[in-house]
Amino acid sequence: MSTSQLTLELERLAKFSDTPAPSVTRVVYSPTDMQAREYFKGLCLAAGLEIREDAAGNTFARWPGTEPDLPAVATGSHIDAIPHAGAYDGTVGVFGGLEAIRLLQRQGMRCKRAIELILFTSEEPTRFGIGCLGSRLLAGVLDASAGAKLRGKDGLTLDEARQAAGFTGTLESVRLNPGVYSAFVELHIEQGPLLEQEDLPLGVVTAIAAPASLRVQVDGEGGHAGAFLMPHRHDAFLAAAELALAVESSVKATGVIDTVGTTGVCDVFPGAVNSVPSRTRLEIDIRDIDGARRDQVIENVRAASVEIAARRGVRFTIETVNADAPATCAPEIVEALSNACEQAALPYRKMVSRAYHDSLFMAQLAPVAMLFIRCKGGYSHRPDEYSSPVDIAAGSKVLAATLADLALR
Repeated sequence: MSTSQLTLELERLAKFSDTPAPSVTRVVYSPTDMQAREYFKGLCLAAGLEIREDAAGNTFARWPGTEPDLPAVATGSHIDAIPHAGAYDGTVGVFGGLEAIRLLQRQGMRCKRAIELILFTSEEPTRFGIGCLGSRLLAGVLDASAGAKLRGKDGLTLDEARQAAGFTGTLESVRLNPGVYSAFVELHIEQGPLLEQEDLPLGVVTAIAAPASLRVQVDGEGGHAGAFLMPHRHDAFLAAAELALAVESSVKATGVIDTVGTTGVCDVFPGAVNSVPSRTRLEIDIRDIDGARRDQVIENVRAASVEIAARRGVRFTIETVNADAPATCAPEIVEALSNACEQAALPYRKMVSRAYHDSLFMAQLAPVAMLFIRCKGGYSHRPDEYSSPVDIAAGSKVLAATLADLALR
């Protein structure tokens, strides 16, 4: 395994950033993103891979197999990065996937099935407010109307932005048919502390939690902070704060550690210290590996809003932005990953992914599983995100063995 080559490539990729090192900012379709894509494609061409791109910018680098009529085995992840992020989220799965293919090439391996490396467009929601944009389109979870509906803060629609970046054609053409791949395996940093705490280099993922996102507006009655007396107030912020607490209590009431809820946005209007808030906007994330349990939490939150509204004399408007289905990883791929870890004498544990990834939507097209590598402190989406060259190489080695196993079947 060429540890040094892979490390140098990841370091080079991190230099394609709109913020100074050690932070990485790489927003989809930006000039920086396009430069990073060109760097990636150059490495793929040097490895003898066949490249194609779709109308959304999803990039496919294929190593042909000996039986071209068989569905390919796929791997991959993303290289876009939220503002002031780190160098390893997503990128390890793309560049580690390339290194896995190169390792098999160095071993003289020839597989029956093609192995296809996918660079997914816009896994992060930074520009258009929705995550896993490319894989959603591939799976048909998001339809082509998103091209005109989704709009970034710069005012450009998805269609306008992708076409300006050179990705032409219709978004209808992006969708793939189920069965196009026989398996999909994603390598990724854990983005959590469990592997480091247990001194394990690798984790084999058995299930992927899925989020539901709620957008909430609370309308109350504003007024002067001194003259508007307490008995007569209908404070939109206090009602919103009660709902945020109801999210926490509803999640905890499940008694299950896999259920989590976060109120991550709270915008208060008019936002003056001497004015009673008349309107407050919340954004809420609730996720679980059990879709029914997650949806029950959402219903409990909605019920709490009715009670709070009646008691405080405010009005709640709750919009469900998305409610994606969780994914169970395919037992045969979990077994292949586990076998590869054992054959390489690399300790691992089976675990759940509480962050969601492109694999969640690729599960609509093929059997999937994920392989995690540990990251320092569990830190992610921040400049000090870090996985060691040794652990990245271990992940790529196990990924290579797993892809070979699946591509020889």
